[in-house]
Amino acid sequence: MRTHLLIKCLGIVTLMMLLLSCQPKTGNPTDQKSSKTMSFKDMKPNQSGYANVNGLKMYYEVYGKGEPIVLLHGAFMTIPLNWSGFIPLLAKNRQVIVAEMQGHGRTQDINRAITAEGMADDVSGLLKYLKVNKADILGYSMGGGIAFQFAIRHPDQLRKLVILSGTYAHDGWWPEGEASFASINADMFKDTPIKKQYDSLGKDPAHFPEFVKKVMASDAQPYDWSKEVKKIKAPIFLVIGDMDGVRYEHALDLFRTKGGGKMGDMHGLPPSRLAILPGTTHVGMTQRAEWLVPMINEFLNASPDPTPPPSF
Repeated sequence: MRTHLLIKCLGIVTLMMLLLSCQPKTGNPTDQKSSKTMSFKDMKPNQSGYANVNGLKMYYEVYGKGEPIVLLHGAFMTIPLNWSGFIPLLAKNRQVIVAEMQGHGRTQDINRAITAEGMADDVSGLLKYLKVNKADILGYSMGGGIAFQFAIRHPDQLRKLVILSGTYAHDGWWPEGEASFASINADMFKDTPIKKQYDSLGKDPAHFPEFVKKVMASDAQPYDWSKEVKKIKAPIFLVIGDMDGVRYEHALDLFRTKGGGKMGDMHGLPPSRLAILPGTTHVGMTQRAEWLVPMINEFLNASPDPTPPPSF
């Protein structure tokens, strides 16, 4: 059984590396001859540096102008690995705040467990550091868990919530995916973009195995934030792939508590939304910026009041 899970886990990590290595080199995956979107590699942040929050020196970057949105990356990811396709598109009309979580990227690890709760508090501290009173929060995978905890713990700093391939309970993952977490180890990342970037950003390579263990320890612990998440007052946009690691029922259950599960032509549209992207895996979600950003912008720009049903 353990060998079976290890093979599956190796397949997940291999898929992740293949997709990351095939990321578009520009911010907009559309035809570059007709696109005016600047490539992420050619963009420079308006502001960047380290914020001292909760004993952590958190690395951050800020792009664009407008209403603020915070992007929270997935496990083992960094700003460029996770968000190079999103930042150029979102920064056209918004202030995009991106940060690297505890132990990730240019943010050094500290003597503290890596948890969604702790990292949510770090994000709260970053917004205070940047003097941003309220922001939209977008989280992917691990970042989705951080985003849920941010909404629970710091509701006064939240406007709207976007969750890409994230769960609010450990059984929100497909069983085979959840079972594979315990088998992930540092050796699987040898010669991958994740390990190479870890080593290139001033990290001690000898600390990498401990870092992997700390990240996976949070996934190995059972958690269930269902009651708290269903009480979140801010509108939520849930997005999963049709071949994601997140169970359909998990997303649907939350969406129903937010006004979904009814015929909109009769009852109107709720403030929250749900999307299931075709042909999209968990890791593949990071490749869908050209699909997601228009939907995200439309959701964030929508009136907070539900759409009334039409009159016939």
